[in-house]
Amino acid sequence: MPLLGFGVYQNYTTRTSVLEAFRAGFRHVDSAQAYRNETAVGEAVKDSGIDRGDLFITTKCISKNHGYESTLKGVDESLAKFGFEYIDLFLIHDPYSGTQRRLATYRALQDARGAGKIRSIGVSNYGIKHLEEIADAKCDMPAVNQIELHPFCQQRPIVDYCREHSIVVQAYCPIVRGKIDHPIIQTIAQNHGRDAAQVLLRWSLQKGFVPLPKSATPERIRSNAQLYDFELEPEEMEQLDGLDRGKDGSISWNPVDAS
Repeated sequence: MPLLGFGVYQNYTTRTSVLEAFRAGFRHVDSAQAYRNETAVGEAVKDSGIDRGDLFITTKCISKNHGYESTLKGVDESLAKFGFEYIDLFLIHDPYSGTQRRLATYRALQDARGAGKIRSIGVSNYGIKHLEEIADAKCDMPAVNQIELHPFCQQRPIVDYCREHSIVVQAYCPIVRGKIDHPIIQTIAQNHGRDAAQVLLRWSLQKGFVPLPKSATPERIRSNAQLYDFELEPEEMEQLDGLDRGKDGSISWNPVDAS
């Protein structure tokens, strides 16, 4: 899985944006059934001329579609919309459906993986208790947990649990939806001659996360990919770490405490 992904949530020019992201060097696209743009992502993949094996494509199933049979049906529908023979990573989008349906959904994804329709299984917005119920059910642990992550909302207990269990942590809202005028962020950006979004994405990479920035602006898409020719100093990382406000720092739905 590439360490930098391109998010397409609320992107209304998805095909064009994904093609621009590919030109910028992105090879990892994060979609979802609920985004209603799997077809556009698939079109971009086809039109790009890039070998499918060189790309990593993610999608997700939202809680209203959870359940064993509905999940299997949804996998087939996603494959058809993408026009793919397989999906690299399939996530349970949220934990709102309750233990029984969450586990039924997870088992369906395991069976879809066994059938070769998906390569890896993951979850999104899962708290520790949701991850533990997978372990308690004697299922393989997910490869990925995708959660809201940025300096203001660091979700440290969940991150620590994931690291202890070799679960890759993906970071959505990594650039705080553009709310990046905090003086510490701005000062660090000025010190490096970078923009604030690049600083936040670099923080995420140096923390070992897989950030998923989203944009429909070509210049911003290209800028968000230019992260590998500078590094934040340890004291700068500490300054950003110090911005954590816990759950109060969340800017998204962040349903990690769902029952």
